[in-house]
Amino acid sequence: MPFAAALSQHPVAADAVGEVLGSIVEQRGVEPDLVVVFASSAHVEFLGEISAAITTVLRPGTLVGASASSVLAGAQEAEEVPALSVWAAWTEPVRPLRLATGPVHDDGDGPAVMVQGMPADVPLGCTILLLADPHSFPADGFLTQLADARPDIVVVGGLASAAAQAGGNALVLGGEVHHDGAVGVVLPPTQAVVSQGCRPVGEPMVVTRADRGFLIELAGQPALDRLTDLTTDLPLEDRALLANGVQLGVAIDEHRIEFGPGDFLVRPVLGADRGRGVIAVGSEIAVGTTVQFHVRDAASADDDLRALLDGVSGSGALVFTCNGRGERLFGVEDHDATVVSEALDTTAVAGMFCAGELGPVGGRSFLHGFTASILVFADH
Repeated sequence: MPFAAALSQHPVAADAVGEVLGSIVEQRGVEPDLVVVFASSAHVEFLGEISAAITTVLRPGTLVGASASSVLAGAQEAEEVPALSVWAAWTEPVRPLRLATGPVHDDGDGPAVMVQGMPADVPLGCTILLLADPHSFPADGFLTQLADARPDIVVVGGLASAAAQAGGNALVLGGEVHHDGAVGVVLPPTQAVVSQGCRPVGEPMVVTRADRGFLIELAGQPALDRLTDLTTDLPLEDRALLANGVQLGVAIDEHRIEFGPGDFLVRPVLGADRGRGVIAVGSEIAVGTTVQFHVRDAASADDDLRALLDGVSGSGALVFTCNGRGERLFGVEDHDATVVSEALDTTAVAGMFCAGELGPVGGRSFLHGFTASILVFADH
């Protein structure tokens, strides 16, 4: 198996990196083509030294990493405690990627932030593993621009989550530590699994009036009235879930006759104007689009992840799970790490809890929330 992963929860960074290095060397040896490092908040200021030690011992072709509120490896999730996770791959050389935010320009639709550093010659159909700072990198805008220019490229990864303030996160690429922008690597085509962890309720409806991120009418009736009617008709359990947070699924393929789980890009409902009967979604939804309300709970998230991984094969994986999942959502420890490890029958799993996850739904990569976005690596 050309992959290995290791986790240390030692509170001292030097001891933690010693533990993970010993485990990686014992499992597979040295000189991997790629090493990915995930460091919890307690180790952020030492990420440079951690990366230098890894480089000295393992001598990787490329090293990339990020800080996170929590990390995982194997079937274990280390939530909000000092922890270091390292994943290594002996596959083929990969191309490092450093993206930075450039000057603001006006493209005719208002101010837009330029992203600098994206090479124009990446191979057709490649996968980009991307780790970004949420405070300085416009991930949503970047993915939109990339989808227009290179729809063949798949982006999977997550936003660093170790710090809530600008400059508090750390990203590492090679021997350099950055506190803004994004880092990553260009991979050959790699299988991606994105579990949005929701299930639809009610019936699909067509948007009949909308204004940017506001839904005015659904199927000819005020949008809020439609939601109120749905709440009245649902079982008590689902009403409680809606009260905790309403989700809206936007149909990915309008040509489908029937819609089910996985056919929608899920976005949170941000609020409502009772006077006008309007629902705020936050992203523009065109008139004529099919939508359906969704709910999220632990059972739905568990079922969705297991169903998506059913039949998927690989001997290594990188997991980018939302910092709102974990024990907070599932009520048990190690949920996503355990499900992925057991489904793939491998311990070579590592990842981080994110402030936003990147991954493809319906053939295009998006910025998500409350998802588990997974890169699955085959042996070849």
